[in-house]
Amino acid sequence: MSRTHRTAAGALKAEHSHTYTHPVSAQDTDTLTREEQQVDFAQILDAESPWQVIVWNDPVNLMSYVAYIFRSYFGYSRARAEELMLAVHHNGKAIVFTGSKDEAQKHTSALHGYGLMATFEKMEG
Repeated sequence: MSRTHRTAAGALKAEHSHTYTHPVSAQDTDTLTREEQQVDFAQILDAESPWQVIVWNDPVNLMSYVAYIFRSYFGYSRARAEELMLAVHHNGKAIVFTGSKDEAQKHTSALHGYGLMATFEKMEG
């Protein structure tokens, strides 16, 4: 598209207006490469796969305290909390939660705050 107008000196000057489009590379688009898609898919699967929180036996906390934390923090019944506490005591560990990675991280951190030895890991299989 062209327009003409007079300059301050009175001469006619043509102006050209057009849209410049530059070549678009794969990096400039919202489209992911196959490798990026595989990485993102793996991260999604990793985050959505079941994770578990494990409480480990320690020589410090009383069994009654561990059962109390299971009841007050997770809301387990007295029977379930005692069952898990006895698993920790006799087997050295118990899985106290299974769910998303984010939730497992949150619960592990909270249990640390109560002085319990806890870890989280991706469920096998």
